[in-house]
Amino acid sequence: MTEIKMNEDQFKILAGNTSEGPVVMLNLLKFKKKGGREAYLRYIKESGPFAEEIGAKVLYLGKTKELLYGEEQWDLLLLIHYPSRKAFQKMINNPEYLKAHEWREEGLERAVLYATDPVEFKDILSE
Repeated sequence: MTEIKMNEDQFKILAGNTSEGPVVMLNLLKFKKKGGREAYLRYIKESGPFAEEIGAKVLYLGKTKELLYGEEQWDLLLLIHYPSRKAFQKMINNPEYLKAHEWREEGLERAVLYATDPVEFKDILSE
């Protein structure tokens, strides 16, 4: 059973966000048991050129190990830096990218995608 639910309200907020600064996307990924890993790897290969075209860069890709807090199990954690939300939207609205995106949907049982803004540690402490 696939448990990937797009949050349309949050996508609208992202689309209306006028920030021109960078955004880092946090991806938590759980593959389908049968063929999921292979389908997701195909997505990575096919979507890579679209990400490169808009200046996106993988900051971190990690295979999860010991779960020390929480109950949710994930297979991969992926952090991707995009130059801006507009650049991200340009990519995800590209019809050719959407063809590659089908492999993501084919491969994942569950996923979480957070858009995050970089902040300075000192700024968090002063909030």
